[in-house]
Amino acid sequence: MMEKTEEKQLTRSDLARMVWRSSFEQGSWNYQGMQNLGFAYIMVPAIKRLYDSPKQQQAALQRHLTFFNTMPYMQSTITGVVANVEQQRANGAPVTSEMINDVKTGMMGPLAGVGDPVWWGTLRPVLAALGAGLAIGDASLLGPLLFFFGWNIARLVFRAYTQKLGFQYGTEVADRTGHWLPKLTQGASILGMFVMGAVVPRWTTIKMPIVLAQVHVNNELKQITLQMICNRILPGLVPVILTLVCVWLLRKRIHPMWLIFGMFIIGILGYVSGVLAL
Repeated sequence: MMEKTEEKQLTRSDLARMVWRSSFEQGSWNYQGMQNLGFAYIMVPAIKRLYDSPKQQQAALQRHLTFFNTMPYMQSTITGVVANVEQQRANGAPVTSEMINDVKTGMMGPLAGVGDPVWWGTLRPVLAALGAGLAIGDASLLGPLLFFFGWNIARLVFRAYTQKLGFQYGTEVADRTGHWLPKLTQGASILGMFVMGAVVPRWTTIKMPIVLAQVHVNNELKQITLQMICNRILPGLVPVILTLVCVWLLRKRIHPMWLIFGMFIIGILGYVSGVLAL
């Protein structure tokens, strides 16, 4: 009678170590494989748990050294899925190395497209805006602390949760989350644009003291400046126009450094000529 072999199973400790290692994924970024060394580093606890012989461990590590690149924080979902597939393979399921690499390749592009607008386009600008707003005010130290802890707590919680989902559902994770990912991306883009639209007129001030007319009101001489006219039309109109012009120039592939130098030159000439004021 054949002895029944014990099923290989990743523990919570293994998954927790993988989450911790994911923070160092970009530490070995390279032009040939990009994030491949970091991904292999993250998978080491799972490989050690699932495969006993050094030869099997070497083979598992080798198949994760192929090209890999995605939005860093979305990588944890893929790590969870791959850990699930590796566990199936270690327990005798007909899973080949090509199938594992196909799973990684098929997920890294779509998840990067979701992660970029959510993290770089929404959460980071929102936290930066809140932190900068506090830093400008009296609570100057609270601003950078809010950004630092807010960003890193969100990053770690998201990594742990998405890796858990990926490991729990395996290759079916796309079917279970695919219906709300497009809505999340669209909502994040809208929120990011809304926040940037609110930040621009608050932090960008342009003063134009040019006098257009002088009127007597209750025997008092008052001056009507260009700044007053723009504010009557729409408060913050000039900063918004300046921002849109800069965005348009960036889309025309004008280097950001040229825009910065251009703003300096325009500001100095405007102040000297009296068109702009401090």
